[in-house]
Amino acid sequence: METLKFKTNIKCGGCVAAVTPFLNGDEHVENWAVDLESADRVLKVETSHSPQEIQELIKKAGYVAEKIA
Repeated sequence: METLKFKTNIKCGGCVAAVTPFLNGDEHVENWAVDLESADRVLKVETSHSPQEIQELIKKAGYVAEKIA
């Protein structure tokens, strides 16, 4: 498992609720959280997926995720 970080446009509890089924429903996502207090709305994901695969999951939920270091 690797912890990946993304800058996102997830900005509220409703947005978190929208992405929850996509991330919780994926067997390769161990744990995740969005820091709604940060300016970049940082999403941290513990996963065996590649950054591109996580970005695709977030895109399916209707949001944008940009990999950060």
